[in-house]
Amino acid sequence: MSQLYLSHHPLVLHRLAILRDTATPPLLFRRMVRDIAQMLFLEAAQDLKVEPHTVTTPLAPCEGKRLAERIGLVPILRAGLGMAEAILELVPEAQVWHLGLYRDHRTMKPITYYNKLSGQAGLDVCYVVDPMLATGGSASAAITLLKDWGLKRIRFVGLIAAPEGVEALGAAHPDVTIHLAALDSHLNENCFIVPGLGDAGDRQFGTETE
Repeated sequence: MSQLYLSHHPLVLHRLAILRDTATPPLLFRRMVRDIAQMLFLEAAQDLKVEPHTVTTPLAPCEGKRLAERIGLVPILRAGLGMAEAILELVPEAQVWHLGLYRDHRTMKPITYYNKLSGQAGLDVCYVVDPMLATGGSASAAITLLKDWGLKRIRFVGLIAAPEGVEALGAAHPDVTIHLAALDSHLNENCFIVPGLGDAGDRQFGTETE
């Protein structure tokens, strides 16, 4: 099984409660997605390699460090966009590759409708970002596409997961670490995470319907 990392940082937990609240409007919801994504990425990126780099301060030369790896971000459309944009603020040199998958509500299987992967995978490490890990089908399918593309070091960063999704992703890709803000109770009969937060894409972009 994959290694699961749950954040217990007080600032993550505080924002998570705001994120779940039905009274939270899209503008604040997007801000919470941004904040939590950045905090989770800082935890998930602790194993990034650095190399020596000398800089000149106003007083003297100083030995420092700089990132020594090529980083990729892969948001699963469309809900993963807010997370990717937030993380890109921390690592602006990262490449962003988009994958579009949705869950067929009849079969509950992932359908790939957009794949921007092309050429050779010139990356050292890749972070798949999607707010919700429900059944695990879309995340597993996305990671399979990335492995077929040639990637070996892959991390999954999400906000909330169901145990069923963690188990499915871990079984399909035991080498992929999973970084989350919360592991919830279960999936309901419609494969929504309970208690969850509803549809992360609709709540980010204000497209919820009655």
